[in-house]
Amino acid sequence: MNLFLSQNQNQFNIRPFQYRDLEAVEKLYDQADDTVLAQELEYLRRWYGLLKFLSWFPNPCQNLFNAYIAEQFGQVLGMIKVSPFNTTRSTWRIDRIFVDRLNNHSSIGSQLLRYCFETLWEARTWLLEVNVNDSSLMALYRQNGFQPLAQITYWVVEPELLQTLANSQPDLPNLLPVSNADAQLLYQLDTVSMPPLLRQVFDRHILDFKTSFVQAIVDGIKQWFSRSEQVSGYVFEPQRKAAIGYFQVQLSRDGRQPHVAELTVHPAYTWLYPELLSQMAHLAQEFGPASLKLASADYQPEREAYLEKIGAARVEHTLLMSRSVWHKLRESKSSLEGLQLSDVLPSWQPAHKPVPTHISWLGPTVKQPSPVQKSTVEGISETPELDPKNSTQKSLDLPSDPV
Repeated sequence: MNLFLSQNQNQFNIRPFQYRDLEAVEKLYDQADDTVLAQELEYLRRWYGLLKFLSWFPNPCQNLFNAYIAEQFGQVLGMIKVSPFNTTRSTWRIDRIFVDRLNNHSSIGSQLLRYCFETLWEARTWLLEVNVNDSSLMALYRQNGFQPLAQITYWVVEPELLQTLANSQPDLPNLLPVSNADAQLLYQLDTVSMPPLLRQVFDRHILDFKTSFVQAIVDGIKQWFSRSEQVSGYVFEPQRKAAIGYFQVQLSRDGRQPHVAELTVHPAYTWLYPELLSQMAHLAQEFGPASLKLASADYQPEREAYLEKIGAARVEHTLLMSRSVWHKLRESKSSLEGLQLSDVLPSWQPAHKPVPTHISWLGPTVKQPSPVQKSTVEGISETPELDPKNSTQKSLDLPSDPV
């Protein structure tokens, strides 16, 4: 589906990404000057046919690549890439957005965002992460209804420090490998380790912690292409029968890229941070010397304090932002805000001002019979009888006064 938008008397055409857009998108990637983006472009160029084939029919990998292009007179002006964040696809994530710097950055970016909001109706919530120093992108997202959710800090543990951490033996007697049978335990750990608002936005379920057969194949292809290996495990608490710690690390085989780790720890078991980090350091020693990259949020003060204590370096600060579906509902009803009911239904207005009356909570009020009606009903006369021969009532005769 294409969408034509008029902006300053110019026509913007927004459409799905096609293979012929690779060269133009590569120029936009060059403006960003990011090596990670260059690797993504190379991955897209090699596997575009497979990704396009998987998007034609329902499957777990149907939304591996969702991108849209903004063009004008055949020239690519911007691109946006989005993906579902959870298995129910109630929350979607904005992965990348690029706009030609020579054009109106804010206008084109807003049109790309709103195209996704209007096209992907299954998305109740949108999620993104932006660098705090990128003021232009942050202003663009705020302009389109995104609000701050959490502050994320990225840390790097240098190879020398990893070697020092690997010298100590981790004390993890109940460290187990991860399988689909452990999805319930990992879901409970994920639920308790984040604030309620963040949990509501993420909207994760047990299926989000399971890996399908097709997804396992795709992950294997990605690891082969990026020359990496993924290792994961969790710490089991036998008394509570719960998972209290989880880690997943993507290890670079050639050492050209940093090892990337994900860490989840129960708030009541923060003593696991040194043990889990030591475990990941042991795994990293089997490969080439490379640094370890991991993240911490502002609601995880114990993790940040430990990383500062061991000498890890902060390398990036980002802001996690979200946009709720209520923004979309308000936009769809904006044209009805000035419409009054009195203008639509003038004939339904009362002709006179209503008079308040007594309201009985016991049902309709029964009218009490008059004395005459009551005597007729009961057969008892409670009113004075009238003498037809005398116009005066007998019951009203008074004694005469003495002369």
